[in-house]
Amino acid sequence: MTTSTRRPVHTQLVEGFGTVTITPVDPAGDSALIHGWVTEERAAFWGMREASRELVQEIYEDVDRWTTHHAFIVSRDGEPVGLFQTYDCAEDRVSECYEVQPGDTGVHLLIGPARGTAQQGFSSALMTAFMGFVWSDGRTRRVVAEPDARNEKAIARLERTGFVIGPEVELPEIDLPEVHLPAKRARLAFLRPEAN
Repeated sequence: MTTSTRRPVHTQLVEGFGTVTITPVDPAGDSALIHGWVTEERAAFWGMREASRELVQEIYEDVDRWTTHHAFIVSRDGEPVGLFQTYDCAEDRVSECYEVQPGDTGVHLLIGPARGTAQQGFSSALMTAFMGFVWSDGRTRRVVAEPDARNEKAIARLERTGFVIGPEVELPEIDLPEVHLPAKRARLAFLRPEAN
């Protein structure tokens, strides 16, 4: 369970689903929860299966220092159900793979493991709240996703949400003292507000 004391930045009632709350990640308070999610087999495409809890905390402390990249815990009726990240595409490695437009906001999404049986429409309801949050900032003109090119389920989910699937690209490796991201084959996807 999360022990974050941070205040929510977005709350949205999704009809027939519940109240979705989006709260900035507290790296120390949320690291055990996030670690439990990212090290599961089902989260292999997140790229952190071998990470220790301490490394997860360090990674999100680094994200927390940025003004262009943000991480959030998503809760449904008070129970954490996902990890959501947003970023300014012009300030991210994805900018080397396509022509960034003003107002492009990148997103990453990891839905937490289901408790009990899977619920029909669960990910769709969360996507409704995520997009409500992203569009509410007044700056976003287009949402950009770049899931692992092998992650067919994520690509299909984006397409069902209204994203236009773009080309397959190679996100370049980043190797800095404070962060290392290996190169990754990704599939670009784009969503404009009129499609949502």
